[in-house]
Amino acid sequence: QVHLVESGGGLVQPGGSLELSCTGSPTIGIYAMAWYRQAPGKEREQVAAISIGGTTNYPDSMEGRFTIGRDNAKNTVYLQMRNLEPEDTAIYYCNAARLVEADEEQRTLVYWGQGTQVTVSS
Repeated sequence: QVHLVESGGGLVQPGGSLELSCTGSPTIGIYAMAWYRQAPGKEREQVAAISIGGTTNYPDSMEGRFTIGRDNAKNTVYLQMRNLEPEDTAIYYCNAARLVEADEEQRTLVYWGQGTQVTVSS
C-alpha cells in the first residue's frame, strides 16, 4: 500500500510551463507510476507513465510537451509540462500500480492521489 500526494498545480498562462510532483510513502520503488488527468465533462485519461526501470510512455496527443521522471531515492515522480494550452486544464492525478500474484490469481493494485488542479488561462 502506498499513500500518494500531488503538488505543484496552479494557474498558468497559455504557453507556460509547470512541474508537478508526486510523493509516495513509504516508497514508490515497487510501483509503476503514471499521471492521469480529468477535465470537466471528460473521462480520466493517462498523460504519461513510467515503469519501475524508468521506461516511459506517452500518448501521441501529448506531442512531446509532457515529460515524466522518477527519483526512487526521493520517492517522487515528476511531470514536466511545457507549452500548456487551455485544453490542458484538468485535475491531475498521480497513480501507482503493482501486479501481485496470490492464490493462483493475478491482480493489479492501483493507488491514487487526491489530485492537483492545473488551470491554463489568461
